[in-house]
Amino acid sequence: MTTANCSRLEELTAKYRELHGTEPEILVRAPGRVNLIGEHVDYNDGFVFPAAIDRDVMIAAGRRTDRQVKLHAMNFNQSSTFTLDGVQPATDGRERWSNYLRAMAWVFHDEGLGTAGINAVLLGDVPLGAGLSSSAAMLVASGNTFAAAAGLEIDPVRMALLAQRGEREFVGVNVGIMDMYISALGQKDHALLIDTRSLTFEAVPLPETGVSIVIADTNKKRGLVDSEYNTRRAECEHAVELLREHIPGIKALRDVTPAQFEQYASVLPEVTRKRARHVITEDERTLESVAALKSGDIARFGELMNGSHESLRIDYEVSCKELDAMVEAARSIEGVYGARMTGAGFGGCTVSLVADTAVERFLDEVPALYKKATGLTSTIYVTTAAQGAQVLN
Repeated sequence: MTTANCSRLEELTAKYRELHGTEPEILVRAPGRVNLIGEHVDYNDGFVFPAAIDRDVMIAAGRRTDRQVKLHAMNFNQSSTFTLDGVQPATDGRERWSNYLRAMAWVFHDEGLGTAGINAVLLGDVPLGAGLSSSAAMLVASGNTFAAAAGLEIDPVRMALLAQRGEREFVGVNVGIMDMYISALGQKDHALLIDTRSLTFEAVPLPETGVSIVIADTNKKRGLVDSEYNTRRAECEHAVELLREHIPGIKALRDVTPAQFEQYASVLPEVTRKRARHVITEDERTLESVAALKSGDIARFGELMNGSHESLRIDYEVSCKELDAMVEAARSIEGVYGARMTGAGFGGCTVSLVADTAVERFLDEVPALYKKATGLTSTIYVTTAAQGAQVLN
């Protein structure tokens, strides 16, 4: 853990002692993530290439003797209480953050897993609404907390699936598996090439020296529930239905080769065709980018990142003027290999692969260029690939 994370852990445990008069029995953390390439393909059974980041959600908890769950979120200075019997979404908008814990309690009960009442205090430093998967970090951290309280050992892949179900069926966002998977299974100093159909992965080491991952938050907030995420998913499913008439046996856009797409693209309505083209070409870019990284061709990896952003902007139409301005500002810096939006889009963050020698210039110049273009102040993070979820005690 970083020095900053150790300091946050001390702050968290001190708050738990203040509220409950005892030391927490359970300490859990789960990180957010940045996706280097492979965007909007996880719900199309495609290939993604994310890394866990050194920002996370931490939970300090202790078991109760009843079925109550009593929560306090330090970030909002808000508390929420619910019972494990018949879990319902929070009706008070100020307690909306608690729905991620309620979701995991609901999923555990519905799957026949044991649950125990807890007192819990939460503290997170994954930026909210920035596309760095604060929601996945909340879900995975919550799941590990409930598991520890009930004395359960749950395989990390199953935990990711439980978290995905919670966000889909309780929170109401029809998400893919990537965010929960990387939060649960991330590896320090590696990105994971994840096959979202088989749920297998390959850990690919990131360069130890020479390049940095730089995340730039546009501070244009967006919420997945309110975005067009579910619409994009439905458009992809419609494309599969139409293409299946010509390519029997396909289950998802992942099964369509670029050659097949070119052959049958004309059967798709224009918008549907654009969505399908992004997914099919993005899968190709992701696999090629991993091959480039393995061979040490960072310049090619950067070119593929750039191509990903253009596809997301033109074909998938999930970028926005703020994301485009940030990407343009990043690409203007010599030593930036590639830059693209990351996450669901409509705001949030970009990710850039930056030569170490250019990081200082990036930090100095990109915020000013972005503010001149948009009037907004940005937040820049130089990050490293972190370990996935952990029960710390």
